[in-house]
Amino acid sequence: MANRLAQTTSPYLLQHADNPVDWWPWSPEAFEEARRRGVPVLLSVGYASCHWCHVMAHESFEDPAVADYLNAHFVPVKVDREERPDVDAVYMEAVQAATGQGGWPMTVFLTDDAEPFYFGTYFPPEPRHGMPSFQQVLEGVVAAWTDRREEVAEVAGRIVRDLAGRSLAGGEGALPGEPELAQALLRLTRDYDEKHGGFGGAPKFPPSMVIEFLLRHHARTGSEGALQMAADSCAAMARGGIYDQLGGGFARYAVDGEWTVPHFEKMLYDNALLCRVYAHLWRATGSDLARRVALETADFMVRELRTTEGGFASALDADSEDERGRHVEGAFYVWTPAQLREVLGEEDAAFAADHFGVTEEGTFEEGSSVLRLVRTADEDADADRVADVRARLLAARELRVRPERDDKIVAAWNGLAIAALAETGAYFDRPDLVERATEAADLLVRVHMGDVARLCRTSKDGRAGENSGVLEDYGDVAEGFLALASVTGEGAWLDFAGFLLDIVLERFTGEGGQLFDTADDAERLIRRPQDPTDSATPAGWTAAAGALLSYAAHTGSEAHRTAAEGALGIVGALGPKAPRFIGWGLAVAEALLDGPREVAVAGPVGGELHRTALLGRAPGAVVAAGETADAGTEFPLLVDRPMAGGEPTAYVCRHFVCDAPTTDAEELAGKLGG
Repeated sequence: MANRLAQTTSPYLLQHADNPVDWWPWSPEAFEEARRRGVPVLLSVGYASCHWCHVMAHESFEDPAVADYLNAHFVPVKVDREERPDVDAVYMEAVQAATGQGGWPMTVFLTDDAEPFYFGTYFPPEPRHGMPSFQQVLEGVVAAWTDRREEVAEVAGRIVRDLAGRSLAGGEGALPGEPELAQALLRLTRDYDEKHGGFGGAPKFPPSMVIEFLLRHHARTGSEGALQMAADSCAAMARGGIYDQLGGGFARYAVDGEWTVPHFEKMLYDNALLCRVYAHLWRATGSDLARRVALETADFMVRELRTTEGGFASALDADSEDERGRHVEGAFYVWTPAQLREVLGEEDAAFAADHFGVTEEGTFEEGSSVLRLVRTADEDADADRVADVRARLLAARELRVRPERDDKIVAAWNGLAIAALAETGAYFDRPDLVERATEAADLLVRVHMGDVARLCRTSKDGRAGENSGVLEDYGDVAEGFLALASVTGEGAWLDFAGFLLDIVLERFTGEGGQLFDTADDAERLIRRPQDPTDSATPAGWTAAAGALLSYAAHTGSEAHRTAAEGALGIVGALGPKAPRFIGWGLAVAEALLDGPREVAVAGPVGGELHRTALLGRAPGAVVAAGETADAGTEFPLLVDRPMAGGEPTAYVCRHFVCDAPTTDAEELAGKLGG
C-alpha cells in the first residue's frame, strides 16, 4: 500500500512511502484522526542519511505484523528533522530531559494534543542490550493508554509545563568581552586533545565553528596557542579517515578519538563549514594542506552535491551496496589490500597501502581499511606518484555502487555553502566557484523566497516545500548573501540580506535581545523552540547575531547592531562554561570586539586592493568594492569615497573612527592583519 507520504517532497519521507505502516506527515489532520479514534500518536523522527533510521525501518516498519499492530492502535506520524527542525527540537529537548540522551531515529508517543508522554530512540525488533523490543514498547504504551489514561495525561502535562519553564530570558549574560573570550580559550585548552587534535574523545566531531573562533582570536590577540590548536586539529582531520583522501570532502564524524574510522555519511553543512575553515586557515598561515583541502572540499560539493537547479543537496548516505550485493556502511569508500592490487598491481599497491594505511587486518570491518595519510608531512612520498595512484583508485571507485543522495535543498545549509564557495573562489582565483555560489543564491531567491516575501525551509526539483524557514535559515542565508556581496561587488545581495534580517527583527526577536527559532506567526507547538547552542551547524541564534553584526557594519544600521549585541548576551553567559557548544557565537563576539572593521574599496572588483581586503584576517571585517559612480547606491560604505587621483583607493574604519585612505595594497594588508 502507498501511504500518505507518497505526496511529500522529503526524500526521507519518500523512503517510507511504501511501508505497510499507514504513515501520516506532521499535520493537524493526523492529530484530528487520533482524537476521532481515541488513540495516541507515534511520532518517528529521522533523516534520509541516518544509518540507524534505515535499520529500524527495515526491522520494524517494513514488518507487516508490526505495521498491523501500529495501524490498529496508533496514528503513526513520520517527520524529516531536516524539513521540520522546530518539531525535532521541541521533542528532542523532551527526550533528552527525560532520558539524558537523544539521537535519531527519535521515537516519541504523544497525546492527541501533541503532548509527549513516553520517549526513546532506536528500538530493536527483539529485546537486546537491555533495550525492550519495539513490539514490547508498543504493547506497553497501549496498556498504559487503555488502563491508566489519567496517569498518562498527568505525565504529559508535567513534561509540557517543565519545557515551558525552560524559556531563556533575553540578555542572559553581559556582552562578551576580553575576560569571557580568554576564559573560553582556557576552557578549550583544557578540553583539547594534544595527541590527535580536536576536542574531547570518541565519537569526535569536526569542531569547525570552534576553529573559526580560534582563528579570529589569534588574528585579534596574536595568541599562538589558539592558532596551534586550530592548525593541528585541521591537519589531523585532513590526514585522517574522516576526510575522503580520494574524492575530497568530510564524513559526519569519527567513531574513534583518532579520526580513523568515520561515520560515512557526508553532509552539506559539514563540508560547507569545513571548506570555509580551511580557506580561512590558509589565509592565516599560507598552509599548502589547508589550500588543498579547501579546494578539494569545494570541488566535492560542486561535483557530488550540486543539483540541476543550481542548489546543493543535503547529504550522501553512509550505506551503499558492496561487491557481494549487501547494503552496508562505508562500502563505497573502504579498501582491502587485494582490492588495491586489483587496481594498481603489486608494486603500486604496496606503495598505496603504505601511504594510505591499508593493512591486512584492516582498520574497519571485514579486513577493509579507511584511507588515511599515515606518514607525517615531511615524510610524504613522491607527489607525482601519489597523484597517479589517487587518480587510478578514484577512477576504480567510480565504478562502485554510489551511496544514495538526499537531494532536497535546505535553505540554511545552502547559505553556508554560498559563503564557503564565494570566499574560496575569491581567495584561490576560482571564478567558477563564485559562479556556483551565485547560482545557488539565485535559486534561494527565486524558489525559497518566491513571491511570498518569506523564506521557505526546503525545496526539491525546483519546487518549494510547504515548511516555513526557521531562524537558522534566515541567519545562514543572510550570511551567505553578505559573503557573496563582499566577493562579487553586487549590492543586490546586501539588499537581500537586509530583507531577511528585517524579518528576523520583526518576527524572531523577543524581549531583551532573546531570539526564537520560529517566527511569531509560525505553527504553535507545545513550546516555541529556542536554542542558542551551536551543534552540527551554527544555532539560528548565533547565525543571526553574526549576520546582523555584518549588516550593521555595512550599513551603519543602529537597529541591527543593537539586535546583534542583545543576542550576544547569551555568549557572555555560555562561552566561558561551554565554549565547544557556542563556537560560532564566540567567533561573532570576536568580530564585535574587533569592530568589526569596515573596508570600502573604490576600485575594480577583483583588483589587487579588493583581493587584499578579502584576505584581511581582522575578525568579521566587511568589504564593499566598486569603481562606478553608482557603486554608492549599492553599498553605503562607498558613498562619498572616490578613487584618490584616479587610483584604486581603500578606506578602513573601525569603532566609528576612520584611518587615512590608502592606494597601497601592502599598507591595506597591514591595517587588516588583525
